[in-house]
Amino acid sequence: MSHFRPVALEHASRLINHGPTVLVTSADGDRRNIMAAAWSMPVEFTPPRIAIVIDKNTFTRELMLPSGRFAVCIPGAAIIDLTYAVGSVSGKDIDKFTRFGIASTVGPELGLPLVEAGCSAWMECKLIREPHTEEAYDTCFGEVVAAAADERVFAGGRWKFDDTNVDLHTIHHLGGGNFAKVSNLVAAKAL
Repeated sequence: MSHFRPVALEHASRLINHGPTVLVTSADGDRRNIMAAAWSMPVEFTPPRIAIVIDKNTFTRELMLPSGRFAVCIPGAAIIDLTYAVGSVSGKDIDKFTRFGIASTVGPELGLPLVEAGCSAWMECKLIREPHTEEAYDTCFGEVVAAAADERVFAGGRWKFDDTNVDLHTIHHLGGGNFAKVSNLVAAKAL
């Protein structure tokens, strides 16, 4: 049984506003890919738009440009090793989904491969072409057209990190294969 539930698009930016490492999936025809990316962020709320750095020489970019679409899946602590693995090899010569035994579902809006097992959320995005920014800075933009999250860790437009969902806590790449994971949530008190 899937614990994933739709996320209202006005809350989609909250899925990445804390800077987690993400998995980017792409597809064009029968070719598909998955890669890890450490730099992503929301850039607009309505409609929800994100920015993500994806090197121009990656297979992901090769698939994104003609298809005009990509997805962002947010891995939890349970799949740190898998996240590092898909970020360490190119998909130009292998199907990383097959090589690493990654199960995927088909996205509801754009038909992209989405990873739910071990992930806390996903977003399907239409690529917003900005050729200068893509070429000069490897920064790509997307409009989020569908989003969902595991209700055990994100519900009502808010994250809930606690001891009951540690495997779904988001991760943050520190370099050299080292990651930090989000720990329990601390609420601010009104001053």
